[in-house]
Amino acid sequence: MSKHVILNLSTLIHQVVGCASERATQALNKMCSKKKFLQAEAKLQEKRRKWIIALVQELLAEYHDNEDVREFLSLRDVEDYEEAHVDLGPKEHAMACASNFDFLNTIGKGNFGRVYQVRHIETGKIYAMKVLSKEHIRKKNEVKHVMAELSVLKSNINHPFLVSLHFSFQSKDKLYFVLDHLNGGELFSHLQREKQFSESRSRFYAAEIASALGYLHDNNIIYRDLKPENLLLDKHGYLVMTDFGLCKENMTSTSVTNTFCGTPEYLAPEIVLKQPYGITVDWWCLGCVLYEMLFGLPPFYSRDHNEMYNRIVNEPVKIKKNVSAASSDIINGLLRKDRTKRLGAKMDFKQIRDHPFFLPIDWDKLLRREVRAPFIPRIENDTDVHNISEDFVKMKINPASLIPQNMSSTYRDHDFPGFTYVQNNALST
Repeated sequence: MSKHVILNLSTLIHQVVGCASERATQALNKMCSKKKFLQAEAKLQEKRRKWIIALVQELLAEYHDNEDVREFLSLRDVEDYEEAHVDLGPKEHAMACASNFDFLNTIGKGNFGRVYQVRHIETGKIYAMKVLSKEHIRKKNEVKHVMAELSVLKSNINHPFLVSLHFSFQSKDKLYFVLDHLNGGELFSHLQREKQFSESRSRFYAAEIASALGYLHDNNIIYRDLKPENLLLDKHGYLVMTDFGLCKENMTSTSVTNTFCGTPEYLAPEIVLKQPYGITVDWWCLGCVLYEMLFGLPPFYSRDHNEMYNRIVNEPVKIKKNVSAASSDIINGLLRKDRTKRLGAKMDFKQIRDHPFFLPIDWDKLLRREVRAPFIPRIENDTDVHNISEDFVKMKINPASLIPQNMSSTYRDHDFPGFTYVQNNALST
């Protein structure tokens, strides 16, 4: 009898919540102004909440003496049920859609869409929103890569040097990733302007990269696209790794794969030769980026890709004499042609971390972000875009194409199942 009562009570509550939600949504869809939409939404949600609570309290008046019902509603130790908080399950507002954001600037462009600087209307927080075209993704057969990127992003919340995902949602035509906003500029842009970095500054960035790669490897993820364009500075001068579209999951220390992918300048020899490869391709890329920071160009660079591939496979790396012995040694170790003898092949990140080049790094303090960065980008406020390429900022924004009419925060597409995501506390002010 008790189970029957609980089942009926649970069903009734969820029916009421669903009915109220549907009515509120229908009313809200009639509104065209975004700010009016949010104001009305808040009022309707509060009205709905009070109505539901009143109904639940009325139901409890009849059933509150039933022990099973009290346990079901977490009221076992509550004497005055009228003052108790009843958990009705996940809150509907803990979702997101494009109409929840103001689009401020274009800050990036990729193969499948653009990246925008956006402001969350309710909280005022600034984010980067990556908007991708489903049509382009399907045409290029990239659905699996996009879903892998989503999966990796969901696991990044525990590492300080990997960009975090706050929301993801979709419409009929587009996918939306709402990410950390990092307006300190690409490492690529700073390197272009300054030509090369000091050894200490290069070491600081390389340590952050190595730590992030080690975290991914510990989670059986291979990155495969390390390059200065995918490394952004935050307002404190820390480096953050972005763009996980080429990541591959379920890669243990002994796993191999064969997909030819990456950026030509940073491809490991085994990828160029179309041989099986594993996580050590990421350490090769670290060697390339470290070399570029110290000397201004990737180690085997040529405008002719065929010539560059020949150098990658056959020529030894040429290191100038104006760097320390430790710098020279770690570059040679990371850029070993034989992946089984490459630095990091035996103990992955631990082998990198323990190299003499990183002796000045306090890894614990670095992970706690207690080490002062060697360079702090000039940023006036959260929406400052002067570190972003003017080519991007000049691009016009078409809100109508980004915020579809009647867009639902729970839109589903069989090609992109489970795409909707909200990070814990993402909606707190």
